[in-house]
Amino acid sequence: MLDSSSSEDTGGESDLEPQRKPDASSSAEKRETGPPGSQQLRSATPGSLAGKSTKVNSATDEEQEKRKRESIQKEEEERKIKLQIYVFVLRCIAYPFNAKQPTDMSRRQQKVNKQQLQAVKERFLAFLNGETQIVADEAFCNAVRSYYEGFLKSERISRMVQSGGCSANDFREVFKKNIERRVRSLPEIDGLSKETVLSSWIAKYDAIYRGDEDLWRQPQRAHLSAVSELILSKEQLYEMFQQILNIRKFEHQLLYNACQLDSMDEQAAQIRRELDGRLQLAEKIAKERKYPKFVSADMEALYVEELRSSVNLLMANLESLPVSKGGPDFKQKLKRSTIVIMEVQGLKSVAPDRMVYCTMEVEGEEKLQTDQVEASRPQWGTQGDFTTTHPLPSVKVKLFLESTRVLALDDKELGKVILNPTTNGPKHTEFHRMIVPKNSQDTELKIKLAVRMDKPPNMKHSGYLYAMGQRVWKRWKKRYFVLVQVSQYTFAMCSYREKKAEPQELMQLEGYTVDCCEPRPGLQGGRVFFNVLKEGDLVMFACDDEQERVLWVQAMYRATGQSYKPILHPKNKTPNCRGGNQKLTSPISLDPSQRQAVEKLISASPCQFDHAALFTILQKHTLQHRMNDSFSCLGWFSPGQVFVLDEYCARYGVRGCHRHLSYLKELMDYSENNALVDPMLLHYSYAFCASHVHGNRPDGIGTVTMEEKVQFEAIRSRLIALLENQITHFRYCFPFGRPDGALKATLSLQERVLMKDITTPVPPEDMKKLVQRCLEQAAQINYSQLIEYAKIKVEHQVPSEKRLEDMMRLGELCIEVLQQNEEHHSEAFSCWPELMAEHAEKFLSLYRADMEAALQVQSIDSWNSFPLFQLFNNFLRTDPHLCNGMFHKHLQDLYIPLVVRYIDLMELAIAQSIHRSFQKETWQPVNNGSATSEDLFWKLNTLQMFVMDLHWPEPEFAKHLEQRLKLMASDMMEACVKRTKSAFDAKMQKVCKSTDFLLPLSVCTMFNVLIDAKNQCSKLCVLDSEQEETNPSEYLGH
Repeated sequence: MLDSSSSEDTGGESDLEPQRKPDASSSAEKRETGPPGSQQLRSATPGSLAGKSTKVNSATDEEQEKRKRESIQKEEEERKIKLQIYVFVLRCIAYPFNAKQPTDMSRRQQKVNKQQLQAVKERFLAFLNGETQIVADEAFCNAVRSYYEGFLKSERISRMVQSGGCSANDFREVFKKNIERRVRSLPEIDGLSKETVLSSWIAKYDAIYRGDEDLWRQPQRAHLSAVSELILSKEQLYEMFQQILNIRKFEHQLLYNACQLDSMDEQAAQIRRELDGRLQLAEKIAKERKYPKFVSADMEALYVEELRSSVNLLMANLESLPVSKGGPDFKQKLKRSTIVIMEVQGLKSVAPDRMVYCTMEVEGEEKLQTDQVEASRPQWGTQGDFTTTHPLPSVKVKLFLESTRVLALDDKELGKVILNPTTNGPKHTEFHRMIVPKNSQDTELKIKLAVRMDKPPNMKHSGYLYAMGQRVWKRWKKRYFVLVQVSQYTFAMCSYREKKAEPQELMQLEGYTVDCCEPRPGLQGGRVFFNVLKEGDLVMFACDDEQERVLWVQAMYRATGQSYKPILHPKNKTPNCRGGNQKLTSPISLDPSQRQAVEKLISASPCQFDHAALFTILQKHTLQHRMNDSFSCLGWFSPGQVFVLDEYCARYGVRGCHRHLSYLKELMDYSENNALVDPMLLHYSYAFCASHVHGNRPDGIGTVTMEEKVQFEAIRSRLIALLENQITHFRYCFPFGRPDGALKATLSLQERVLMKDITTPVPPEDMKKLVQRCLEQAAQINYSQLIEYAKIKVEHQVPSEKRLEDMMRLGELCIEVLQQNEEHHSEAFSCWPELMAEHAEKFLSLYRADMEAALQVQSIDSWNSFPLFQLFNNFLRTDPHLCNGMFHKHLQDLYIPLVVRYIDLMELAIAQSIHRSFQKETWQPVNNGSATSEDLFWKLNTLQMFVMDLHWPEPEFAKHLEQRLKLMASDMMEACVKRTKSAFDAKMQKVCKSTDFLLPLSVCTMFNVLIDAKNQCSKLCVLDSEQEETNPSEYLGH
């Protein structure tokens, strides 16, 4: 559409080139595919069949070419729409009067991408392998290892990073939450608080996370983050929306110049024309009764009132913008008048060594004086600044000769010059002929001056014009005119006399129309004419320069706010050296068709467009740009984007409900494609739409269209399904509780969406049933995902030992899942703790089936499954909701026969061992007794410790096991003592018959066995201090 051949920064090929390329490619395809095919067919089946194949191929080529043309035409239409949207966006950025860039939005963190995640994994693995210089204790290393294995290597984190919703802050918060639980479980250390430990661990974490990154890159990233996330300049906003709408740089330059975005007057005038067009459109709708379809016919009259009210509000906003600090009067408080005296030429009547100086004076202001210089070199370069309220001030510059006479009161005046500068006057230095006294010899006396006047903000244009009207300026004469802006909607043409602060005559331009016209016969003075017309009141103006007429007509066109654009035909198209508001010539040359296309874009009336559809496109591309940038935005726009979208909606009348409905559609599209979207954002937009549809007027709009209601109901149904799916997949939609509070916000939003209106709350039972249904499905999903992650195959061909090992590993993973649910997600479900318990029971019931199948194939005499019981029992007995629950009780019922059988077999084995060992006992000393006694006491102690480590949760059976083991130990030790005493007595009888008084070693060993048995009784046989069991020490006698 716009040719880029003359621009250096084109950003790609011109829009005209793609139309030429498909023709060449399609013709090439014809040359490649057409003739060979026809030759093959002719060679195979000569005659009529070859002619048919040729027709088929040509028809196929025509269809392909047609599809390509249609595709190119569609792309061209989309391109034109984007350019038109960009014109509207440019005007919103150039002259905002409704919105401001918000400063209270939350700062968004930088995304973590796949490469960064891999780098972080490598850094933590290097730390765990001891390849870094970071010194840490064992507790911190264990915490990092748990973080690395459970979080960094998790597949859910990989998905979260892929979705673009994960930031470095999320990584840090998960680690912080993990170590807080660990540090709380550590014992207190004197002189070292747990807060100090936490801060130290966090500092070490940061050091590991950063790795060897250059420190200078961090401030740079922070700076870029601050720039893009906070307040943006106009240039930055232009550049951002060029990227959003895929606008090339040279196209922006063309549109910028054509729209005169650097002229605030032109932008304000454009707004006034737009608002006038919207008022006319409202009147047309009311007159022709072309209303949208509303939910109630009574809303038609209200709709027109809303259109008028919105325009009146915009007018008030525009009117509230300050024009100048001078107030609403016609006095022109000029900022500064500057006079620079350079030199004097033609001074011949004064001796070279005499001193001369100059004075400068503006009417009514203080007189200023230059330094004294010799008459031979009258040069100064002195600047004087004055302020004045006169549009046509009188500036007097005088040259004096210093008097050397004693009695002289005043210095001698050598010459003077009187000027009446204007704001449009030349800014460079010029020579001016000075007025000299009579009889002066310096007839050619000239002074070089530069006189500049600053133009106040409310002076839009000024200059000399011939004028004549019916009510004002009734005589055709030349006057000095100033176009004054009193307010955003009030302009006046004022004529001034010299040295007067108040206008002599004035005319307000409201309701007038300006246009060029032909010279009027009979009027002397002026070469080019223009006029202003209002209800028969005609005022004729004329000036001597065509370019001056262009500037006046443009300025008055902006002031009148008329919809009709004057036709200007300037003979000289070069910019006026006096500046002004004329269009600047573009550095990019355009042919007439391209210039016409640009003119069509900028001259198109905004009222002729469906801005709801255009805004939907703009918001879609803005959100796409936002979701693809380097920030974890979760669907939130940046402050600059919010500002432009707010300004667009206000300026072009996009209804708030339509804006949020289209926003919800886009956000749900991203959510359904596994992108992370903040549920709070969905909640805000949905609540706005619900309030509007149910007549609560969140933005003051009371009319509700049928289209809005239908779209809202469709979005509501879609949102219910989306949220239900997210609650069901809570572990994967909100891994490790990130984003913070998102799951809780999702549940709150679901409850809000289920409301049928804005006042009637959802019955608690309905919400509870929905959450219950979601959690039941979640249990099945989580378990199937866990099976897939663990890569466990439940097959009969798998050996029993391998199946038990798999169940052990799967059990550890199940416990880890339940612990993560409790740590990261239980707070969100805090209103339904019983439902989370049911979810856990359902999850464990799925594991229970696989566990039973694995236990059934185990050998009847295999005791390798006890660690599985200990694993689950140690976890379940500490959970208040799962302790003695369905799975826990089933686990106990499953293992009670195993425990009883194990104890029975151990009791039989120990009894047989005692019998066999005492028959072979040699009574050689071993530790505190003999080999048989040591083996017996170790087995009894090990058996009791094993049962104790089971931590049987049911108190009665646990007490039964304890009593049985104590009684068994008592019986075993009683048998041991009896057998030892019998051997001792037999040995002592033999010793008594001998005259040798030395006791054999075996007797000492027997005695030691009896003493050791007495010591072991208190530990192995006594149930408690108040209950006396059968004590084998009574057999020791005395």
